[in-house]
Order: sequence, then structure tokens, then C-alpha cells
Amino acid sequence: MTGRAAAGAGPRPKTPLLPGEIRRPALPAGRDRRAGEIIAAARRILESEGPEALTMRRVAGELGIQAPSLYKHFPGKAAVEAELIVSAMTEIGEMTHRAIHRPRPYSRLMALLRTYRQYGLANAALYRLATQGSLARDLLPPGLEEWAGNPWSVVTGDQALVQALWSFAHGMVILEIDGRYPPGSDLNLTWRAGGAAFERHAALE
Repeated sequence: MTGRAAAGAGPRPKTPLLPGEIRRPALPAGRDRRAGEIIAAARRILESEGPEALTMRRVAGELGIQAPSLYKHFPGKAAVEAELIVSAMTEIGEMTHRAIHRPRPYSRLMALLRTYRQYGLANAALYRLATQGSLARDLLPPGLEEWAGNPWSVVTGDQALVQALWSFAHGMVILEIDGRYPPGSDLNLTWRAGGAAFERHAALE
């Protein structure tokens, strides 16, 4: 296991692209074994103990090594977080590209929303890290952010709708993670209603 995400494969290289779809950019070669172990430990800590617990000292403790040893592989916590964000973007991109290729029994837009929701809820702390606060784009592989967000463009075909649809989905995921909806809320129905509204709007464009 390297520091790069070992996500499930998306559309195979010879699979025809959908209109507006782009292929995943080539990612840098995976890091060495120890760097991969560091990222795996950081992810476990993030998901089980929260972002406040994610320190270089805590990661070293998880691995049973001294903190200075981490700096042979990463210059600091920001670099570890950037690697985690790359993992999240890669996983989200793989899953959502795959979803729009095999959406049945749903429409592509609904399949995208379902997949995105499932990922966010299953990886809540990592999702927050990757989507909230400022983004150090200079630490991301070129083209990764665009590719990870490309399925939203494929299903809407309009940049303004892309941002509106993602904002709807992101807000829903965060509110659901935080348990902010009133008890008894049928969130499946809320997701369907939102998706249907965007599909109607896209059909009118």
C-alpha cells in the first residue's frame, strides 16, 4: 500500500468517455512503504479520533516510531493532510466516474448524488478535511481536482449548475454528518427532491 489511494478502478482506459468526460490524470508514483504506512495511520487517527488528534507526534505513536522519523518522508503535517486530500479526491473521482457510467436504475445525476452521499457519510472526517477550509492546490497533482469534479459537469453540462449541484450535495452531506436535520426527516426524499429539481432545471437549459 503506497501513500496514494488504492481506490477501485474507474472507467477502464478503453471505455468510451461520456460527452464532456475527461480521463484521470497520471498521478505521481506511489511513495515508499513507510510513507504509505504513515498516511494509513494518519487516516485511521483522523477517522477514529478527529482532526484535532492528527499530529505528527500522534502518527508516530500509532506507528511505534519517533516523531523525527516522519520528517524523512513528509516535511510536516500540511504535507500529510495534502496526501490525505489526494486520497479522498482520487477515491471520490473513481467512484463518481464509475457511477455515471453505470447509473441504473437511476439517472446519471441521481447516481452521482447517491454515490457522493455514500462516500461522504462513510468517510466523514476525511470528507471534511478534503472539502472544508482553504485548499492548498499547489500541493495537489496537476489536473486531479478538475478530474474529480468532472462527473458534476458531465451530468449538468453547465458550470453554474455544476457549482450549484455540488453545493447542494456538499451542504446535505455536512448537515447529515452533523445531525442537524430535525428528527424524523426523510433525507432520502430530500435528496431525491433536490436531484429532481436540478434535473428539471438542466432539461430547460
